[in-house]
Amino acid sequence: QVQLVESGGGLAQPGGSLRLSCAASGFTFSSYTMSWARQAPGKGSEWVSGIYSDGSVTSYADSVKGRFIISRDNAKNTLYLQMNSLKPEDTALYYCAKKGAPFDTRRFSHFGEYDYWGQGTQVTVSS
Repeated sequence: QVQLVESGGGLAQPGGSLRLSCAASGFTFSSYTMSWARQAPGKGSEWVSGIYSDGSVTSYADSVKGRFIISRDNAKNTLYLQMNSLKPEDTALYYCAKKGAPFDTRRFSHFGEYDYWGQGTQVTVSS
C-alpha cells in the first residue's frame, strides 16, 4: 500500500535551517507530482511547494519563495524540502502528498487532486 513517511523536523532557531525528507513506497514514485503542505496550530492547511514527477518544474507559495527548496531523488523514492532562513511563522506540522494521477501537471495547490498524505513532521522555529 502507499506510504509516505516524513522525517527531519525539529526545533530550529530563527534564521536557521532544516531539511525534511519524505520516504515514499507502494507506488511508482517517479511517475507522480509531489508536494509539501503545512498546518500551523489553529489554522487550516497551506500548500507550500510542489515538484513534477521528473523534477523539471517546481513551485512555491509566496510565503516560502526564496527560502525553501523542494527536490526529489527518484532513485531513492524520496522527496525533500530544504528550509532556510526559518521564521517563527514557519512553525507547523509539515506533510508530503502524492497527486492522484500520474504525470499530473495541473496546478500544484489543489488539495483535492492529491490522494495520499503522510502523517507529518513537526517543525518549530523559536529562540
